[in-house]
Amino acid sequence: MELRTVRLTDDVVLRPAAVADAAALARAYDRSRAHLGPWDPRRPPEFFTTAGQLALLRTYEQELADGLRARWLLWDESGARDGEEAVVAGGIALSNIVGGPLRSASLGYWTDAAYAGRGLATAAVTAVCAAADAELRLHRVEAGTLLHNAASQRVLAKCGFTEYGLAPAYLHINGAWQDHRLFQRILNDREP
Repeated sequence: MELRTVRLTDDVVLRPAAVADAAALARAYDRSRAHLGPWDPRRPPEFFTTAGQLALLRTYEQELADGLRARWLLWDESGARDGEEAVVAGGIALSNIVGGPLRSASLGYWTDAAYAGRGLATAAVTAVCAAADAELRLHRVEAGTLLHNAASQRVLAKCGFTEYGLAPAYLHINGAWQDHRLFQRILNDREP
């Protein structure tokens, strides 16, 4: 599966995740640990290390090759003009990609605490849905949010997702089984 890079703003690009991104990704997760904690599963300490992210990125690389997952990172390149490194500003993934008559995937995304509220999640979800349609030839994308995650629900609504149900005790988030609102976006009516 070939993924492409998309410019979201003058300073931020969305590009496929690579094993070379492990250190920058670990730094972003570590910076945003408190910000993401209420919305994420509990993470072991190694998750926030370069070695931990390298192991995950290698797994994701294989899942990409197998057509099961596609993952991108949002990169802030504004500092790169001044000789600084680009910074990971967030991430987005399509997982559980299924072909055949379903042609569907699950969407997940996050933004670094310093980049929240800037419209980057909306831009990234829009770009990934376009890739899911045109490049991956999917029919639909689904997403779930915690019941009280109004910000994520606004992102999905802006991106054309509609709520279609409630899943009790759906995911183990922040140390407890949590109910989720379920959303979907139908991308097209093509034959599978």
